[in-house]
Amino acid sequence: MPHIQRIDCARRQNLWLYGLLTLVITPTLYATPLLHCEMTYAGSTQTLQTTPVADPYPVQSVDVGGRFHFKAVMLGHATQVDSIKLYAYVNTRSQPVLVQQATYLPPFVRGTTLTGKQFVYAGPQERELQYQCTLKELAP
Repeated sequence: MPHIQRIDCARRQNLWLYGLLTLVITPTLYATPLLHCEMTYAGSTQTLQTTPVADPYPVQSVDVGGRFHFKAVMLGHATQVDSIKLYAYVNTRSQPVLVQQATYLPPFVRGTTLTGKQFVYAGPQERELQYQCTLKELAP
């Protein structure tokens, strides 16, 4: 009989450990990815946050200081990122012109910088756009 009690005790410990691991790992597995980008132009910084989309075409660019536009597209679904594409445009008299495009593919490490600090120079006066993006996650 003491042998059976040891097995039951070991099973309880294993179940407890399994339950604890499930609680720790589950939020990470089901958390929604969040791309956090900071763009700086002429000493002014603004933030852009985006979540995964299935269709990249409706995603709009944002104006950065009247000189640049920036667009971040994270393709995937609620819990998985398939790719990330970043676009920097310089404004011209007729329309924004693409000056940089970057593609990032898995595997991704969340919580660390995805891009590092980027410097984009464009326009007749070689204006400078700085940006940095980090892949984070929203709590479920």
